[in-house]
Amino acid sequence: MTTNRVIKVTAAALLGFGLLTSLSADVAKGQKLYQKKYKKLCGMSGAKMAGTHTQDEWEEMKDEGLLLDELNKKCSGKVQEKHLEHLYDFFYEYASDSGNVPSC
Repeated sequence: MTTNRVIKVTAAALLGFGLLTSLSADVAKGQKLYQKKYKKLCGMSGAKMAGTHTQDEWEEMKDEGLLLDELNKKCSGKVQEKHLEHLYDFFYEYASDSGNVPSC
């Protein structure tokens, strides 16, 4: 392989990895979103909200398409669908049975 080809392949791989990483949901982003946009609407801290369900319960709601409905019940119907993946990751990470405690 020529040096130019190696550089191009490496650059393409790094670009692809960067795009995949930015498209995936993120626990930290979910925590920031909750803290900034939903804490007041939901009337509870992120730790308390995440702890309202176990990891299995959060996962089941997501898999069955009920997550948005559940969050809207708890948060005055104001949760935006575009935030669901990040919020889910945050709630799952800090669910009641996870043993993890968020800082918000």
